[in-house]
Amino acid sequence: MRNVVVTGGSRGIGLGIAKTLAAAGYCTIAIARSRTKELDSAIGEVERSRLGALHFEQFDLSATENIPALVKKLRKKHGAIYALVNNAGVGTEGVLATMPDSRIEKLIRINLLSTISLTKYVVRTMLSEGGGGRIVNIASIVGFSGHSGLSVYAATKAALIGFTRSLAREVGRLGINVNAVAPGFVDTDMTRTIDDETRRRLTRRSALRRFVEVEDVANAVEYLLGDKSRNVTGTTLIVDAGATV
Repeated sequence: MRNVVVTGGSRGIGLGIAKTLAAAGYCTIAIARSRTKELDSAIGEVERSRLGALHFEQFDLSATENIPALVKKLRKKHGAIYALVNNAGVGTEGVLATMPDSRIEKLIRINLLSTISLTKYVVRTMLSEGGGGRIVNIASIVGFSGHSGLSVYAATKAALIGFTRSLAREVGRLGINVNAVAPGFVDTDMTRTIDDETRRRLTRRSALRRFVEVEDVANAVEYLLGDKSRNVTGTTLIVDAGATV
């Protein structure tokens, strides 16, 4: 059973990805700062299905200095890592001119620095196993379309897209595929707080006149980890119901 690490895997998109991959037969390791009831429920469902596996590993990715030890622990506990899905991130809104420096630093540390650091050490383990593997970075359409009040968040997601394309060239000769998924507005607990008028406006902007579901993003990740995408690398797969058409 192939091991896949999913960061931010205790809720929202990350949990959706973890559940989908476990159902597809992967041994999925969900990393998050804390365990949730939703994750516990998902673990129970996976155990009853006897398809793949779903485990939880507590870790705060803002503690980037501890990432090497985390990867070493994961490898010792679960074995070789086949894939890493970098989903963890914070989406704090705020106009740049009034955003506290501490919040800017937190956004960059969680959304970008921790992703790069974790990827570095996971790639090293892939190489020690003889090469081969998959990296999927969860970006966002605001990384190239922009959105008022999300300038710092958009900067981190745009950087992830550039990171994806360049890393794909660095490690491609070693058999490692690196791709990104850029969701549009996803129907999660976070977006359900959007007022009705804003929600209608965002829906009208999409070609399919609807929000993206968590399952849509998860299915895209599953595709990028599977054999059918063996020659897909360095690309960003947009899943936005046509919002950027």
